[in-house]
Amino acid sequence: MKEIVIISGKGGTGKTVITASFAVLAKNKVLGDCDVDASNLDLLLHPKVKEKHDFYAGLVPILDIDKCTDCGLCREVCRYDAISTINNRTTIDLISCEGCGLCAHICPEAAIQMQKNRCGEWFISETRYGPLVHARLGIAEENSGILVTLVRQNAQRVAQEENLDLIITDGPPGIGCPLIATLTGANLAVIVTEPTLAGIHDLERVVKVTQHFGVKAVSIINKFDLNLENSDQISHWCDKNKVEVIGKIHFDNVIAEALVKGLPVVEYSKNRVTEEIKDIWQRLEKLINIK
Repeated sequence: MKEIVIISGKGGTGKTVITASFAVLAKNKVLGDCDVDASNLDLLLHPKVKEKHDFYAGLVPILDIDKCTDCGLCREVCRYDAISTINNRTTIDLISCEGCGLCAHICPEAAIQMQKNRCGEWFISETRYGPLVHARLGIAEENSGILVTLVRQNAQRVAQEENLDLIITDGPPGIGCPLIATLTGANLAVIVTEPTLAGIHDLERVVKVTQHFGVKAVSIINKFDLNLENSDQISHWCDKNKVEVIGKIHFDNVIAEALVKGLPVVEYSKNRVTEEIKDIWQRLEKLINIK
């Protein structure tokens, strides 16, 4: 079993558009969406949910107002200013709370209990391109790295159960914990970048992360013709740092049209962009020896 992760140093580079196109072109694969903070691969693949599971991580304080005497001790010890008094009643702000549990430990009336926090949900779905494992983190919730790991573990399980050869994962942008959880142990990282100053800067950062974890990386320059000078700069930097540029994709309004229709661009159109993405996929197949 091989795993390709499609990542980017910043949002908006076209990572998910390219992942959806790979989903059309690849065979014998399971798809994973590890961008759990802003999951949107499902908008193009239109999955039918087969399994839905709650995701719990961390602890939150639950206040029993009938037991609480409003002594104020919990408010005094809270270092995150998450406990206040409103209308003469003790109130806990779960957004500000860090879940340390000191308030529950120190409450003389045992009015505060720490309970598991429901942070989001994850799904195993079926699409006409193959199975998809995806998730949705709750608003203002943390532990996205744990949820990413859960998505990857279940994508691997589905691949084993259905005897699939390949996992294609749409990764999160940036270089934080969600990316690290997506990247570690993968066979190949495909970095999608764009010819802007921010794109160049974030490409350099994300390559360093792949190198740190020993994951081979290649790059795609999306919308390369919008700034040929910057595209050349990216190519030279990649060559110097031994990151192969496996393809360049022209800017084309057909991509926006495909998004409006809710379709992967290679399915929506047969134009130049589609041929460029197909060529890139053929190179990827050879790189990791996909049959």
